[in-house]
Amino acid sequence: MTELEDRQRAAGDEWSTDSVDVVGYLERIGVPRPSSPSVDALYDLHRAHVGTIPFENIDVVLRAHPGLELSTIESKLVGSGSGSGSGRGGYCYEHALLFAAVLERLGFTVSRHIARVQPDRPGPYTHMMLVVSAEGEDHLADVGFGAGVLDPMPLRDGEVVDQAGWPHRLSRNGADWTLEKHTRKGWEALHTFDRTPKRPVDYEVAHHYTATHPDSPFVAKPVVMRIEPGRMRKLIGTELIVESPEGELVRETVPAARLGEALRELGVELMEEELRSLHARTAG
Repeated sequence: MTELEDRQRAAGDEWSTDSVDVVGYLERIGVPRPSSPSVDALYDLHRAHVGTIPFENIDVVLRAHPGLELSTIESKLVGSGSGSGSGRGGYCYEHALLFAAVLERLGFTVSRHIARVQPDRPGPYTHMMLVVSAEGEDHLADVGFGAGVLDPMPLRDGEVVDQAGWPHRLSRNGADWTLEKHTRKGWEALHTFDRTPKRPVDYEVAHHYTATHPDSPFVAKPVVMRIEPGRMRKLIGTELIVESPEGELVRETVPAARLGEALRELGVELMEEELRSLHARTAG
């Protein structure tokens, strides 16, 4: 084994990549195993992941998050049995750690990064995203960004990609890259990141803040998001918001008796005890 292979093996062990159930994951998202780590394969996997596995923070709200071990994430997002599905999703660390492990097992080169959310305010460096190399070109892969990014984006300055009807752009300023979304007010900065690779402990620290700090937007109320071409659905607290790329918004308050149904419609299936605890949290 060469020195490079030793380093690659060590990196894989650090992220527990070797343990991920690629077959079960592919069955969960409904995509056949790609024949090569191509750009087309990356797009198919990214879109299927976002379209299948919901963004949600229910465990954080319930103060019962199981942690960021890859086996734990896999059991929650994929299911305890190959292809069984779980009826659950997660937030950025869970999505990105699982997606990165699968991509590496499929032959892609992946680096893991942290972004500063809402950099114009500014927000903290708490968001996990990936840079994935496919056919010699780097792409932003952001499966855990609140279900707002449906497709990968070539890492090119000024590159604009339609994301389910919402134009998104990558802009570079020195070492920093900024993901922007076009709104009626113009280009809005969503998050900023650089190319410095991160280690597992960096996400443990960020996860601790995001899952426990009173200023974290994910602690006080459920946030569940789904995106598909032409429509984004968000459950924030007890408010269900359906948004179109044209700016049309439909808002609905979800009564306690219909909370479980609303979650199921967004792809999140809770056990009765979890739903009762969530009722208590949202009522408070």
